[in-house]
Amino acid sequence: MSHQPDLVISNATVVNSDGRREAHIVVSEGRIAALVDAAQPVPTAGRTIDAMGKLVIPGGVDGHCHVAQVTGRFRTLDDYRTTSTAALWGGTTTIIDFGIPRDAQESPLAAVLHKKELATQSRCDVALHGAVISWDETVPWQLEQLAAEGVRSVKMYTTNRGTTMADGDTILKVMREMVRLDGLTYIHAEHDPIIADCTEQHAQDGRIGIEHLHRTRPELAEEISVKETLAMAEYTGAPVYFVHQSTPGAVDLVAQARDRGLDAYSETCPHYVTLDDSVYASTFPEWFACCPPMRSAETVAALKERLVSGAIHTMSSDHSCYDLSQKRERTDDVRAMPHGLPGVETRMPVTFTAMTSAGATVEQFVSAFSAEPARINAVPGKGRIAEGFDADLVIFDPAEERTVDGAALHMGTDFSPFDGTALTGWPDVVVSNGRVVLDRDGFHDPGATGRFIHRNGFREHQSTAAESHQPAGIF
Repeated sequence: MSHQPDLVISNATVVNSDGRREAHIVVSEGRIAALVDAAQPVPTAGRTIDAMGKLVIPGGVDGHCHVAQVTGRFRTLDDYRTTSTAALWGGTTTIIDFGIPRDAQESPLAAVLHKKELATQSRCDVALHGAVISWDETVPWQLEQLAAEGVRSVKMYTTNRGTTMADGDTILKVMREMVRLDGLTYIHAEHDPIIADCTEQHAQDGRIGIEHLHRTRPELAEEISVKETLAMAEYTGAPVYFVHQSTPGAVDLVAQARDRGLDAYSETCPHYVTLDDSVYASTFPEWFACCPPMRSAETVAALKERLVSGAIHTMSSDHSCYDLSQKRERTDDVRAMPHGLPGVETRMPVTFTAMTSAGATVEQFVSAFSAEPARINAVPGKGRIAEGFDADLVIFDPAEERTVDGAALHMGTDFSPFDGTALTGWPDVVVSNGRVVLDRDGFHDPGATGRFIHRNGFREHQSTAAESHQPAGIF
């Protein structure tokens, strides 16, 4: 090295998804300049942090966040400064948000450009997904423009008629375009006719309050929607990624599709592998208003098994930052209340606790928390501690236990669904783009230094990543 590096993390147990080694991590100009064997002398640097006895993992990549999201008459209460700060507190150094049209007048391209402008206030790196609700002749051109902006995935909902739902014709046509543009189709899979009918039946019986949420959105609705969407993906040849899967049956359908040669991926969220539907009989059921809802204890256990087995590829927060006043406006009617949970800050300890308590290794945790979200979403330079990758690093003690205090978190809301829960695996030091943003002295606000990340083409990135562990398409 021709000049003194900015930072060295010495005596580190470096854990990637495919193994670990003892090394000194050398950081220069926001990148990992070298990994020096721990038996060698510690290189001189502007700052040295001793990680003896601790694990160092790649900074988290949260592939599913909703920031400043407008849905109907509700808007989440966060902004990019708030959410990115909370992400860093929780060991996540890259978030991927959604540009979802706020109403029928906003186009998919305009929605993304709006979010990209808001993201200039981010403290961590940001990428974006697009979203399409309805098809018209301008959509192919708009998707081309999104790809040129580095937005290489599009989300569509198979439910939520009247707001964000895309019909089957739209989904199939967008899939074709994403194949042409080497992109990835994101799907929120719940069968809308089943959900609409089930919800109406419950409403007629007077069982439509939050305590009945889990009964209005049955597991069958999720699994049928996954099956239908996989058929369209197989027909078009489109890579497809299913967000927040909550049932083992849905995960198994994706695994079977992969066995047939499809590029199909499963995501779940921390709450689906730790909380069950008994929460809707608790004192504060509104804390758990999300779609899909929590499932039975048996389903949760089976879903966790699939996470540990590797059938589930990624763990994302599905962060949606409403507060309790919004949640409590209409607890009498699940059709009228906002759904979504704050979770970007607690994703790391909840995931680590859930996975390791079920027998997973730290390497498997790193895979779901960082490596696979970066790989599948074609995010260059992320998800691995290796020379040339971004210096996004987390030092943590896997034995450190803390109890969640929702009021003390930083997500811009006044509750956490994990309030009062004892969790292990919290960040001790967080480095984002080579800057130490969190250590034992607290949070060091780096300012609006987060970068907008241009993502690679899906198959281009998978091919490059398969050939080498070098970063794919860093710039």
